[in-house]
Amino acid sequence: MNGAKKFYILIAEDDPDDRFLFKTAFEKSGHHNVVKFVENGVELIEHLKEVTEQKTKNEFPAFILLDLNMPKKDGREVLKEIKEHKVFKKIPVVVFSTTKNENEISKCYELGANSYVVKPLIFDELVKIIEGLCSYWFNVTTIAY
Repeated sequence: MNGAKKFYILIAEDDPDDRFLFKTAFEKSGHHNVVKFVENGVELIEHLKEVTEQKTKNEFPAFILLDLNMPKKDGREVLKEIKEHKVFKKIPVVVFSTTKNENEISKCYELGANSYVVKPLIFDELVKIIEGLCSYWFNVTTIAY
C-alpha cells in the first residue's frame, strides 16, 4: 500500500477472548500495524463516520475484519451499509466468522465482502491467516481513497 499513508486494521469483534487472540496473533505475526477494535456494528459505523467527518481519509483502515454475530448491528447489516456507502465501500472487508454455512458465505459475498475466512480452532493457524491477510492487503494491493 501507499507507504506515505498511515493505515491500521479495524476489527469488529464482540468477544473479549477473540479480541485478545487477534491482538496476540498480530503481535506474533510480526506485523506491528496499529489494530483498533470495536465491539459491535454500531461502533464500527460510528468510527468510520468520525474518520470521514475529520477528513482523515489517509487514516481509513487498510482493511476491516468483521465478525458476523455481534450485538446492536450484526455483521451482515454492517457489511451492507459499508458497501452501499460512497466512501466506505472502498475499504476491504474480510468477514471472519465461525459460520461455515455455504448460504451464509454466499450472502456475504453478495453483500460485497472482499473475503470470507472461517475462524480457525488453532492459534498458530490464526497467526498464519493474519500473516497472509497483512501481506496481501499491505504489500500486494493498492487501494485508492
